[in-house]
Amino acid sequence: MTHEHLWVRLAEAKAVLEPVQSKYRVLFEDPREPDAPAKVLCPDPNWLACALAGNVLPPIETYQRDRDVPDGEPKEHPYAEPIGPMTEEEAIEYLIMKDCPVETWRDYKGNRTIMKIVPVELIPSDRSFRNAWRIAQ
Repeated sequence: MTHEHLWVRLAEAKAVLEPVQSKYRVLFEDPREPDAPAKVLCPDPNWLACALAGNVLPPIETYQRDRDVPDGEPKEHPYAEPIGPMTEEEAIEYLIMKDCPVETWRDYKGNRTIMKIVPVELIPSDRSFRNAWRIAQ
């Protein structure tokens, strides 16, 4: 059974759902780039509204299977049957598995903390020294 394309579902949801600002940010370091500063992942308010409402986003497993598609063209997740509503915490975990490198959340084997889910208030609003950010150990 073919479902409506993900972009269509996202566009339709954006037209009717009120954007939701997340109270969380994901601070992570990419082990493939040990000298790079920490990165901050911030959920798009329209995406978060879709996650909380449900019946828009595909199962995370479909993104993971599409990650290594040889020709780079996703085959599964845009057409997968949408999942139900999530809590904000579940949506953040989904976003990590969708957008962060697998080396940070699944494959990391080390003794450093390379990822933290933090309240938005803990991310400095002054970005002067952004290129020197590290996760405190």
